[in-house]
Formats: sequence, structure tokens, C-alpha cells
Amino acid sequence: MPLVNTMRGPVDTSEIGFTLMHEHVIIRSWGVYENWPHLWDPDAEVDRAAKLLNQAKAAGVDTMLDLTTVDLGRDIPRLKQIADKVDINIIVATGVWMAPPSYIRRQSVDALADMFVHDIEEGIAGTGVRAGAIKVATEPEMDGVNETILRAAAKAHRRTGVPISTHTFVRNKTGSQQLDVFESEGVDLSRVVVGHSGDTTDTAYLESLIRRGSYIGMDRFGIDRLLPTAERVATIAALCRMGHAGKMVLSHDASCYFDAIPHALRAANTPDWNYFHIHKNVIPALMAAGVSQAEIDAMTRENPRRIFETQGSY
Repeated sequence: MPLVNTMRGPVDTSEIGFTLMHEHVIIRSWGVYENWPHLWDPDAEVDRAAKLLNQAKAAGVDTMLDLTTVDLGRDIPRLKQIADKVDINIIVATGVWMAPPSYIRRQSVDALADMFVHDIEEGIAGTGVRAGAIKVATEPEMDGVNETILRAAAKAHRRTGVPISTHTFVRNKTGSQQLDVFESEGVDLSRVVVGHSGDTTDTAYLESLIRRGSYIGMDRFGIDRLLPTAERVATIAALCRMGHAGKMVLSHDASCYFDAIPHALRAANTPDWNYFHIHKNVIPALMAAGVSQAEIDAMTRENPRRIFETQGSY
């Protein structure tokens, strides 16, 4: 059977189980704590993250895709400390989010593709941990640097076969722009997850992405200021009635640590923005809206498995 790389090494794709396809563990401002280490307690945050991830496992989560990139403070050595304390599979990503460092902004498509491929084939930062996905972002709109990054992701994908997962801005329909670039690079769009698609109720737009072959990420459950849970649920239920359960994946885009929002503030303002919201609240709401258990299994188990088991360069 096909294998997917995780923090603990390759795992058979048939065993990844219930999978959250767009999450984070630690998001932080790279370089800040290296220069002002007194500003955080890394040992306490490792223990806190391990506790939350083990609670997620107990709630029913088997695997999590951590889409933290270099400009979101990706720290694989720290993540290894956490992974050693948990029973959940953690798949990590290469790529770039919305704040590429100056070095990345100066690189060519091929140079960036080589960097991404190194993370996938050789491992990240000398840890031996190999990326299992490529993450890119487009918000608020595509510019020259962003297009270079997208094309690099496409080339790295075609060289390695690992899936592409994106961050998009639904107000400007940047998911369609991303698919245009990927398609021009010869990418099989069924190997792309257009992320943050769940921030809109525009089923016509979402169906346009699906009809091009891609999966869509309904993946910000708990961030109600962007779209309340009830509206996200209603949109998914509508798409299921249209026959699209086989093209959606679910997640929260949550984290254990995010240095832009203190723990207490996040708990007070976004109490459902955590790894448990889908199991505790979303799945019951989906079933109440007429979504079947088979459709829920498709979105949380079968679709992630298919995404990771479709492999090989081309």
C-alpha cells in the first residue's frame, strides 16, 4: 500500500483514519524567541501541545496535517519533541505562506522548487523528517512573487507526487487563480486541496472548483468571525445534496500555540477554535442537516486517504 511521511516516519495510507487536513501545532514569529528567549516557555508549550493532541486523539482524531511553513515559524525539532509524546500521526508540509522572507522573494521558480523537493525527499533542517504536502497561499490577490511560489509548488509536486494544499481568500476567489496557475504547469487538479473554501456560502464558486477536479477544504470551523459554524454546516450540507461529499475535507485551522493571540484571549473570543469542535459540534450538526454517516466518513477518512495515496511524479 502507498505510504505517507509523518513525524514518526512512513505510515500506510490505509491506516491514517480520521484526518484533519488543515491544522497547525505551533505558529510563531520566527527569530523572535531565538533573540528574546525569555518571552516564552518552550517546555511548557511542548507539554501543553502534547496534552491537547492526545485529547484530540481521544476525541477521535487519528491524523493531522500541520501546514505550518517557514514564514509561520515551522520548527521541526520542537515538533519532534511534541510528536514523541503523542499517539496522533502528524504530517508536515513544505512551501510558503503569505509572508515569504526576502530570500524566498528573490528566488527563481526552479530554485524554490528545489528547496521544496529537498524537504520532501531529503528531510527538513537535518532532522530526517520528510514533508508530506506542499503548502502555498494567495491573499488578497496574486502578484508576481506569489505566482513564482505557486509555480514552484507545482513543479515540486510534479517531481515528487505529494499533494498541494492551499490558503485562499474567498472574497477574491483566489482559489480559481491558483488552479489556473497549477493547470498551466500541468498539475492534475485532483491532487490539489483548495483551502479555506469553507469561508463562503457561495456554492456556485465552490462547485466551480470541484468541477475542475480539485478538493475543497472546509477547514476553518471555529473561526466564527469569518463565517459562523451554522452557515459552514449549511453550505457543506448543500454541497452534499449536490453529490460533492467525495470532494470535501474538514478541519479547523487551529493550533496549540499562536503567538499573535494569547491563550486566554483566544479562549474567550473563539472558544470553539480547537481540534475538538468538529467531533463535538460539527458532525452532530451535519447529521441533523441530513448529511449521512457515509458522507461524513468520506470527508474525514476516505478523501484524505485518497489524497495521500495518489502518488508518483508525472
